[in-house]
Amino acid sequence: MVWRRMVATVSSVGLVAAALLGPTASGAEAIVHKPRIPNHSATTTAAAWSSSNWSGYAITSGAPYNAITGTWTVPAAGSTKTATYSSNWIGIDGFNNSNLIQTGTESDNSHGRATYAAWWEILPASETRISSITVHPGDVMTASIVKGSGTSWTITLTDTTTGGSFSTVQNYTGPQTSAEWIEEAPQVGGKVATLAHYGQSTFDPGTVNGINPGLTTGDSGVMVQNRVQVSTPSKPDGDTDGFNVAYGSAVPAPPAS
Repeated sequence: MVWRRMVATVSSVGLVAAALLGPTASGAEAIVHKPRIPNHSATTTAAAWSSSNWSGYAITSGAPYNAITGTWTVPAAGSTKTATYSSNWIGIDGFNNSNLIQTGTESDNSHGRATYAAWWEILPASETRISSITVHPGDVMTASIVKGSGTSWTITLTDTTTGGSFSTVQNYTGPQTSAEWIEEAPQVGGKVATLAHYGQSTFDPGTVNGINPGLTTGDSGVMVQNRVQVSTPSKPDGDTDGFNVAYGSAVPAPPAS
């Protein structure tokens, strides 16, 4: 019980956090948030790139990236007959390499039962669930990933709706060549999962290296699974630091600035 109470504190550090929180819930298949998988066979006029596991915005022109922040609304996972998964997250790397440091939320559904969770992850490990944050659809999450001295990075995630918060310091040595705000179909049981019918989510606002990211449509990407476009971002909002992303092929309107 003493150790469990430690998990509920606002801050935990390094391997202590990993040991206390553990991997994905016992008995469940490991969920891994993989780098972008390009979908070169897909054609789209809604975005600059397409992928079988990512949609949203990724920037590469301001590297190296040493800090990213983001705010998003947790979407509801619609009822499906088979298991479907969706993740909202911010991260550094993964767009054009195999490295990735990230934190986010899950909105999953299996046989009509929706489940929600918070997590952090540094590849090649699978996600580590954050038990001190209880996630609900509609909750507003804020997150940051910031480089400290050497290879030390601080990952912070807060549910501003409920007040739950978590922070951990971890080692990361990736090249820092991209920064992302992503709606994802994670990998489950070694395969990219079918995307949950998540409706719509808003990422707004976000920063990179401490400033406005200056998002453009040239940074945006759609998700295509089985030749069907299943997730589509909006154009950036008026102050270029946010966007909406919606299930399906229709382009949603951007959020109000």
